Amino acid sequence: MSQRNSNGWEPRTRLGRMVQDGDVTSMKQALETGLPLKEPEIVDQLLPGLEDEVLDINMVQRMTDSGRRVKFRCVVAIGNRDGFLGYAEARDDQVGSAIQKAINVAKLNIIEVDRGSGSWEDSAGGVNSLTRKAEGKAGSVTVEIMPAPQGLGLAAAETVRNILELAGVQDAWTRSNGNTRTTVNLAKATYNALRNASQSRTPRRAREKQQEAGN
Repeated sequence: MSQRNSNGWEPRTRLGRMVQDGDVTSMKQALETGLPLKEPEIVDQLLPGLEDEVLDINMVQRMTDSGRRVKFRCVVAIGNRDGFLGYAEARDDQVGSAIQKAINVAKLNIIEVDRGSGSWEDSAGGVNSLTRKAEGKAGSVTVEIMPAPQGLGLAAAETVRNILELAGVQDAWTRSNGNTRTTVNLAKATYNALRNASQSRTPRRAREKQQEAGN
């Protein structure tokens, strides 16, 4: 039977127990197991000091039998500025609760960003940019992120730049198409681009485990 650790967390999943028992000691190792990430406490243990950025807050309304209900939709990105990134949206009656919900869900969406020095103008071996071009889509928005040489900085819109900074990407060219004024789609497309690049580097065995877990 699992035992609670010092902060009161009692793991409910196999991956959580592996983390608590010391069999998994890093976020990279946790992701490589291919086991589903279902407890935010796992991320708290393996990536202490994560930063979060509230990208957008909107009030949404819908009619019910009892009248009009108002909720707040919050879009959040989290990262350690050193290769790990999460993203999520959440809704709640209160702004603070919506933000906390989004942060917890973002922890379950953590990815390891495929950083490198993929620009032909750069020297090999760095982690300042990406290894190759990445592309993601959300709604009508498409975002492309291209490797750039060290020192260029981030040629990107504010929302895209905030996400790349949280991921630890220092230099990149970016291009976006569609209704880019919709922050939620722009943010999600950026995250999807980085996730797509990350999945292309995931070991085959881990991908198979992830697919089995999803079935």
